[in-house]
Amino acid sequence: MDQPHKTHHKPSAGSKHDKKDAAKGVDRSGGKNYNPKAFIGASFRSADRAARRTAEKDQKRLHVPLVNRNPEERKVTAEKGKGMDEGRLPPPPIVVGIVGPPGVGKSTLMRSLVRRFTKHNLSQPQGPVTVVSGKTRRITFVECGNDLNSMIDLGKVVDLVLLMIDGSFGFEMETFEFLNILQSHGFPKVLGLLTHLDLIKKAQTLKDTKKRLKHRFWTEIYQGAKLFSLSGVINGRYPDAEINLLSRFISVMKFRPLVFRNQHPYLLADRLQDMTSRELIRENPKIDRTITLYGYLRGPNLPPRNAKIHIPGAGDLEIKVVERLADPCPLPTLESERRRKMGEKAKLIHAPMSDVGGVMYDKDAVYINVPGSFSKGGDAPQGEGEKMVMDLQDAERTFADGIQASQIRLFGHSSAPLDAPEARIRRVAEPRNGGPILGSADDTDFDEDEGSDSQGEFEDEDGEAHFDDEEPDKRDGEVAYADSDSELDDLAFATGFKQDGQHVDLDDDEYEDEEELADGEDEENVPQWKHDLSKRAATNFAERMGRRRDLMAMIYGDELSPEEIAAGKNRPSSADAESSRMVREGFFRINREENRGDEGDQVKEPVDHESLQVKWSDENMLESIKDLFISGPIGEFDENGQAYEEDGEGFEDLEGDDEGRGEEEDGDNVPYVGVKPAGHDHEAARAAALAAKKEALKIKFDEQYDDSGDEEDKMDFYDAQKAEMARQKQLNEAEFEGLDLDARAQIEGYRSGMYVRLEINDVPCEMVDHFDPRFPIIVGGLLAAEERFGYVTVRIKRHRWFTKTLKTNDPIVFSLGWRRFQSMPIYHLDDHSIRNRFLKYTPEHMHCYATFYGPVSAPNTGFCAFNSILSDTPGFRISATGVVLDIDRSTKIVKKLKLTGTPYKIFKNTAFIKDMFNSALEVAKFEGANIKTVSGIRGQIKKALSKPDGAYRATFEDKILMRDIVFLRAWYSIEPKKLYNPVCSLLLADKGGWKGMRLTGQIRRDEGIKTPSDVNSTYRPIERTTRRFNTLKVPRKLEASLPYASKTKALSKQKKPTYLQSRAVVMDDDEKKAVSLLQQIQTLKKDKVARRKEKQEERKKEYRKKVGEKDQKREDKIKEEKRDRHRKEGQKRKADEANEGRRGGGKRARS
Repeated sequence: MDQPHKTHHKPSAGSKHDKKDAAKGVDRSGGKNYNPKAFIGASFRSADRAARRTAEKDQKRLHVPLVNRNPEERKVTAEKGKGMDEGRLPPPPIVVGIVGPPGVGKSTLMRSLVRRFTKHNLSQPQGPVTVVSGKTRRITFVECGNDLNSMIDLGKVVDLVLLMIDGSFGFEMETFEFLNILQSHGFPKVLGLLTHLDLIKKAQTLKDTKKRLKHRFWTEIYQGAKLFSLSGVINGRYPDAEINLLSRFISVMKFRPLVFRNQHPYLLADRLQDMTSRELIRENPKIDRTITLYGYLRGPNLPPRNAKIHIPGAGDLEIKVVERLADPCPLPTLESERRRKMGEKAKLIHAPMSDVGGVMYDKDAVYINVPGSFSKGGDAPQGEGEKMVMDLQDAERTFADGIQASQIRLFGHSSAPLDAPEARIRRVAEPRNGGPILGSADDTDFDEDEGSDSQGEFEDEDGEAHFDDEEPDKRDGEVAYADSDSELDDLAFATGFKQDGQHVDLDDDEYEDEEELADGEDEENVPQWKHDLSKRAATNFAERMGRRRDLMAMIYGDELSPEEIAAGKNRPSSADAESSRMVREGFFRINREENRGDEGDQVKEPVDHESLQVKWSDENMLESIKDLFISGPIGEFDENGQAYEEDGEGFEDLEGDDEGRGEEEDGDNVPYVGVKPAGHDHEAARAAALAAKKEALKIKFDEQYDDSGDEEDKMDFYDAQKAEMARQKQLNEAEFEGLDLDARAQIEGYRSGMYVRLEINDVPCEMVDHFDPRFPIIVGGLLAAEERFGYVTVRIKRHRWFTKTLKTNDPIVFSLGWRRFQSMPIYHLDDHSIRNRFLKYTPEHMHCYATFYGPVSAPNTGFCAFNSILSDTPGFRISATGVVLDIDRSTKIVKKLKLTGTPYKIFKNTAFIKDMFNSALEVAKFEGANIKTVSGIRGQIKKALSKPDGAYRATFEDKILMRDIVFLRAWYSIEPKKLYNPVCSLLLADKGGWKGMRLTGQIRRDEGIKTPSDVNSTYRPIERTTRRFNTLKVPRKLEASLPYASKTKALSKQKKPTYLQSRAVVMDDDEKKAVSLLQQIQTLKKDKVARRKEKQEERKKEYRKKVGEKDQKREDKIKEEKRDRHRKEGQKRKADEANEGRRGGGKRARS
């Protein structure tokens, strides 16, 4: 049995119900059937949980307030006259990057999303593809290839990343590399997409794989990051239900501004065009090109003139011309989108590099793809390209012939087109006899039509009349086009100005005289448009002269020259004013060279320089007006109500003196045209200034002393900062409100959201020759400080996944700001805030400092470094990450230096040291330096010696030995090498084949060159001689006093006679006499020594006796003192015992 469908219940609460109430004007805040307690839980636990959840949500939304440089999204409203804020500049499209390893399904996803938003099928999507996703949002999809340069560039501009992961394989190294690049340059929003899940057949395996990949994805992004699953491909696209869910998330996602993008204007180019002359290219194919790039501006305003930019992969360039173009993919308007659902006509697509509609834009041509089997009259649907081709085939005449035969109608319902009559050829009359043909030579009668033609007058843009005084023969052959049917007669009746040269009487009586001259003409034959022509001409001219001039357009516009502006010419400030002027004054105008030489303002009277010289030489007059030359309104008070110093005698109307009145009398017949300036009411100005001053003082007093309970005082710091930024933004918008977009762009620059055309000169020809739409072109604006180069100090850490240790002066590639460049850093550490100590290698698992030569960047700018950006590099390619610390552009890094020397002459604590320095000058530089020996004896350098060179005298704490080595520990400063090698990958045919400077070892390996060996550096066998030490001899007396264990062990007695004992010595007489003499001498010596010892012993004995007596006396004295002390102590003890017995009161027993 089928279950019946439930009836639809209208919502009685919620956001949709509130919107309907607001549209109908219903207020349910206190009415019937409205119970505010109906949605409150009865449990206090649930209430507490809800309160904590609300507090957590409030804390999570708090962040550092940043000003969003992009315009706010339009708000759809049903109020009359406020449809989707159509008058405001819409924000630029959101950049969505599709990133993933090869073969994961990036192109398929782009085709599916484009099909979802626009119903277009892209066979081969290339370059940026912009679509309208809703009434208030546009999206630009960009596919990122498997190229590290593309990953780096897109990571700096994308707002949302669709990170595609092969579910059947898992995470690949390119995925983690891209995530680390995003972390260094500002992390945008990331959505994960699992593909190829249809290859996993088992349900449990599929579930486990999703869970494992989800948690690994959360580890890299954040807990709870969104991860979508895309099943198999159907008809070359992903399932519609999954794509619809993904597109819904993309359409409603909000984005926070990132710091770096909020400070730099940038553009993602969607089209490139080469504007260089073909002839110049033919003469020199390697000439620098002039190109134009098209795209939407993002970030802060782009300077309108000479903006410095950097194109990653091409280098630093300068913009020549910036031009605002019509939006190629505009948002729908309220008039066309009255329904809730957006119509199909509003689902636009802009993909110049792809084959949308069979049309594809290349760098220098437009390609139209026409299928080979199409028929001209077939019923098959035709694309844009096919229609263009068939229209070209149907053309029966050339474009020039069409222009020649074209007709222009003033209005759409006009019955006849505008026609310019053929000019009458004027022939110069030359009678043969030299006399007059008819009448006399001074006859003033002339035909009215011919007289009007001979004046040759016309009206310029500002309504001023110019007269052509050239000879008639100089104007032969010119066609006099008229602005209207009566152009040649309009200015004959204009009033309100005077002009040098011919004087024109502009009274209505002239027409009466002319009508009398015209024979056979009566009032009935006069057309209606000729009645009151002088009055209407004067009125129109007064309106044009009284029109307010647009000073912004005059200053920043380039249509009028300074001379033309000084001559009084004007131009409207907007397209509406231009169109109204064209309707009022005519569509056609001839600019003739003879009318460009007018000087001065013809509306004003001529200036008499002599009278002005006399007037401004009067000291009294100058003294009277000197207080008027200040910044502020005319009057006695300024705009803040502060009184001026009353040094002068008051304001004197210099324009209204006798001279001015004389001029006015001369020009009485000339009426004033325009708005007359009203006279200054000094009393009213003074009262208004005083009232403004009082109001300002009152506001200041209220701010200081009033304790108002408004909402602004109750706001916290976060809300107050947001309110202040919104207030400042509103003030900025009000300041430029009403200005023309082009004039505003000349003042503040081109704003974010505009579709612009950038013309760039001096671009390398390789960029155009090797252009590939698969690789993005990013135009990044440079700040003023970023154009300079110097030494940049950064805090750097080797990536934990990079296996090799980084070495000083090894070239690495930095991605810093918009630039990618190669440099040679020097690593160092802060040594107790005293010096920056040089490091040869980066420390393990620890930050250090690095200094390299490159473009100056702002502090806290993130960067990442690579040893190699080649695609075939094994392992993880990101070698280090960090931030910029210092932009001083100067550095001082010191390296440890040890100098060694040896002593060649030693005194007690002084020694002469050599082999440490080469000259006395070097010694003089190090006088007073501390030195040290290997054994730890410290010393100091004193003074250089004359010979040998480099020797010096030094003092030490103790006497040193000749074998000691003396060390001098010093520091010397080093500077990084000035290497800046930009990565110009866009200039190569193989975008991923850029190679920078290589190490010597890499060059030898690549070229197959053996490493040269130095003889002195090779290892040799070490021969060490055995060192023999003398035996230890202990003196007998010392040995006698030593304990038994420390005594020298006695050797065993000699049992056999020695050689000296066993040998027989036979001496002759001389030898015997010598031996006997020596024996006698020895005997005398022994006797002498014995007698000396005896006498010495006697002296010692007497000395010991004296010493003994003194010792005896000392001992006797000590004994006597001890005896006296004991006696006194005994007497005292006895007296104390007697006193204790008396206090007891008892009888002592007799002994």
